[in-house]
Amino acid sequence: MSNMTTTEPARAGDFTKWAAHARTLDISQLEHVIQDCRKAAEAMRGWNPVKEGYYADQGSTYSQELINRNL
Repeated sequence: MSNMTTTEPARAGDFTKWAAHARTLDISQLEHVIQDCRKAAEAMRGWNPVKEGYYADQGSTYSQELINRNL
C-alpha cells in the first residue's frame, strides 16, 4: 500500500506502480485493496485532503483493473 507519511499528491509513477501491482492480484485481493483505500481516504476526509486524494487515486487505479477484467 501507500506510505502513511505522504504529503504530496499521487504522481504519474504512483499510478504506473499501482496499475502494475493490480494486474498481479486476484479478484478477492483487488476487492480488499479497493476497500482498504476507500477506508483510508474516508479516514483522511476533513483532516488531510492531500492524503484523502492520494488514497482515492490509489483506489481508483485498482478499481479500474477490476472493471477491465469484467469487460
